[in-house]
Amino acid sequence: MEIRTDWTREEIATLFDMPFGDLMAQSMAVHREHHKPNEVQLCTLLSIKTGGCPEDCGYCSQSVHADSGVAATKLMDVRQVLQSAAQAKDNGSQRFCMGAAWRNPKDRDMPAIVEIVKGVREMGMETCMTLGMLSPKQADMLAEAGLDYYNHNIDSSPEYYERAISTRKMSDRLETLDHVRNSGINVCSGGIVGMGETREDRVGFIHTLATLPAHPESVPVNALVPVKGTVLGDMLADTPIAKIDDIEFVRTVAAARITMPMSMVRLSAGRESMSEATQALCFMAGANSIFTGDKLLTAPNAGDDSDAALFDRLGLTALQGEEPLRAEKGACKGTLEAAE
Repeated sequence: MEIRTDWTREEIATLFDMPFGDLMAQSMAVHREHHKPNEVQLCTLLSIKTGGCPEDCGYCSQSVHADSGVAATKLMDVRQVLQSAAQAKDNGSQRFCMGAAWRNPKDRDMPAIVEIVKGVREMGMETCMTLGMLSPKQADMLAEAGLDYYNHNIDSSPEYYERAISTRKMSDRLETLDHVRNSGINVCSGGIVGMGETREDRVGFIHTLATLPAHPESVPVNALVPVKGTVLGDMLADTPIAKIDDIEFVRTVAAARITMPMSMVRLSAGRESMSEATQALCFMAGANSIFTGDKLLTAPNAGDDSDAALFDRLGLTALQGEEPLRAEKGACKGTLEAAE
């Protein structure tokens, strides 16, 4: 199958509009062509620096603009992070993801971050970090340390983006993805659905990722977890009709799988509130990565025991670890121009 980066919005809209059974059949066929259909990657997410972020993302409980009760903390001690990584590995995780609530890391933070990456890599786990926007120098430092993936979500469509966030622009996100790709680090980029956006916005979200010069190696699809005290959490509490329904969420996963066939599509935040049937449909549609454990950064998660029971019923197994392919250095040059 040809890997395309020239998808049009009209083509992606057609995918969303297909009869559900036809869409599932196509996404399942694409998934089986490129991935082991009954294997799911297990990832663990740890907040290594929580709260106090100056950005005003309307969905985020860690923003200083939110009245969510999340207290700001300092960067975790390196040894504490490595202990958490070792525990995650013992529990079967293949990838260890770490998030810090920053607009961008300060240069003074980078030595500790580099030490963390090296330590987790020495355990034989894939490493992923999300630290906010990066400079080219910082991206190169992370690449030299051996970071496998950098997560930087585009969140939504370019049109909806400014409704959710005002302290940065979509172009800022794409610029960081440029720096990450040019440094040779694999890109992890997805977004959030269920923020009150339209299907057209979901089409635009998939289109932005699927028309990058190289598809993200990892595409997390999050369902909004409404948190009281955040702009979107309070808005959806008053207008619950704006919440996305389960079938529409599965359609989004299927569209991501079809348009980005080689990517790992991660069923991320919001899974704890999904029925087992909805999760099963997501796996059938092409999701092949999840976060394990009882907690994500600050939001609850399904939990290891629940996941193990679901995997047993569905006949799913944990993806066996393989050395991740390194992104081609400089492969994403010109992202901003292509997106405009």
